[in-house]
Amino acid sequence: MKKNKFAIILTIILIAIAVLLIWNNRYLTTLRGDSADFMVWDTASITKVYLADRSDNETLLERHADGWSLNKDYKAHPKKIEQLFYTLYRVRVKMPVSRASHDHIISQMASRSNKVEVYQMVPRINLFNKIKLFYHEKRTKVFYVGDATQDSSGTFMLREGADQAYIVYIPGFRGYISTRFTAVPDDWRDHTVFHESMGDIQSVSLEFGGHPELDFRVDNVGKHQFKLTRLADQKELPFDTLKVVNLMSSFGDLRFEALLNTTMSQKRMDSIKNSPYLHKLTLVDKDGNATEMKTFTKRVQLRLDIPEEQHEYDPDRLYGLVNDGRDLVLIQHYIFDKVLKDVTYYEAGNPIQYEIEHYQVLE
Repeated sequence: MKKNKFAIILTIILIAIAVLLIWNNRYLTTLRGDSADFMVWDTASITKVYLADRSDNETLLERHADGWSLNKDYKAHPKKIEQLFYTLYRVRVKMPVSRASHDHIISQMASRSNKVEVYQMVPRINLFNKIKLFYHEKRTKVFYVGDATQDSSGTFMLREGADQAYIVYIPGFRGYISTRFTAVPDDWRDHTVFHESMGDIQSVSLEFGGHPELDFRVDNVGKHQFKLTRLADQKELPFDTLKVVNLMSSFGDLRFEALLNTTMSQKRMDSIKNSPYLHKLTLVDKDGNATEMKTFTKRVQLRLDIPEEQHEYDPDRLYGLVNDGRDLVLIQHYIFDKVLKDVTYYEAGNPIQYEIEHYQVLE
């Protein structure tokens, strides 16, 4: 008899919990309305975002303790991630697509749209959005992002499995947001080349192609103590302390301007990579990890009738080879010249001659 009572009580409790969960889910859905179809209320809980387009481009963004990764191989650009999260949080449904144009829009999205999947850490039990228990990763949003409306004031979106497409927008922003959901991996790449604080650097070496007398290495031998070595004869040189400290503190945030892997022909890239380099800059951190960048001359075509070898040197930019030779990038003299000075600049008693000698080397 006692067992039967216990079973009845347990059944009633379980039924009550199930009713509460169903009611709570309907309550939250009603409370949030259409905006919840595409909006992510808690962007801090996002663990992954997967994007794909009709041209077979795929991008997987994943959260880690030290930032976001791109397709498991690269770092994702922090500002791009921030913009994506801002968009997911702020996006609102403006109106359903009209019946007159609905079929046309759906057909258009079938051939030209980006798929977006959002994964979050969510509770298995969520009572009244107050009591949340047993968190797990779950795919919470799947939708398709189409083109902009004719007046560019909104963007077409469609939830997976839904029959109704919507026009969405961001309040206070006039324009379309489809570009924020690009599936092209290069659009999400972090542009960082060097990102090391002075205390984390073991050594920095710089080699000039064809000019070994200018090559050097700076070793970190203690707290704010360094050693300057000319590589041509391995001679340790007296140096200007302030200049060396400025060099070692310049690697905190050095970024390239543009990635050229998909905007330049393979033949042209191979030609640049196989040409003599101007600089080979190598940074080794305290853990023994090496980061290397090679630079190459960039020429500017001023007239169509002049062959390439007669084009003038670009005064503002160089080509750079980074990420273990996988990526050809564009870098600016303004950003990188401070770490591309030769050994004579750092030697004690040579404060002025560098600028003239430096440009002779480059040319």
